[in-house]
Amino acid sequence: MTYTGYCEGNRFTVACHGVGAPSVAIVIEELAAFGARAIARLGTCGGLMKTMRIGDLVVATGAEYRRGTLDYYFTDKKVSLRPDWQLTKLLMDSAMKEGIEYYAGRVFSSDAFYIEDPDFISRSTREGYVAVQMECATLFGLGTLRDVKAACVLLVSDNLPRGQLMADADALYERTLNVGRLTLKSLGKLQMLRKSTGKAS
Repeated sequence: MTYTGYCEGNRFTVACHGVGAPSVAIVIEELAAFGARAIARLGTCGGLMKTMRIGDLVVATGAEYRRGTLDYYFTDKKVSLRPDWQLTKLLMDSAMKEGIEYYAGRVFSSDAFYIEDPDFISRSTREGYVAVQMECATLFGLGTLRDVKAACVLLVSDNLPRGQLMADADALYERTLNVGRLTLKSLGKLQMLRKSTGKAS
């Protein structure tokens, strides 16, 4: 589903995608083809820090993947996958202004929803990841390739080290609305900055 409308005088398109890298890649490619210059994704993640609570906000500052969709784009090597810092900083600033605490750090993008490797949690924590999800690496990689500013905010839906699994949609409903508004405000600020410098939004 895709909706286009206005929020506080700024024009936005809100697009939904399915689960995982192939699905998000299709949506990013099509949005970029239709002229999108900035994409901020709001999704969920599995928290990898014991201090994380259900509904906590994570701002992704980098992502890594082992194998998958991006191998078709970057055939010769793995690449360093980072979000656009300007948009990421706007998201952080908006969260602080709204009084929403957040975790910031690298996330791991996996194509396996149900990970069977029992060492995954401890290994990922040792390697410095704060959360696991399925789409950030693809978003950042295609953002770089298609010259689209890309960033990602995530809500913790389960805490893997503590064994808290999969909060339902109702538990995250209010938090999703609040972070959704925060995301739109950040994109609106980015539009204003781009207009002030004479760049197309």
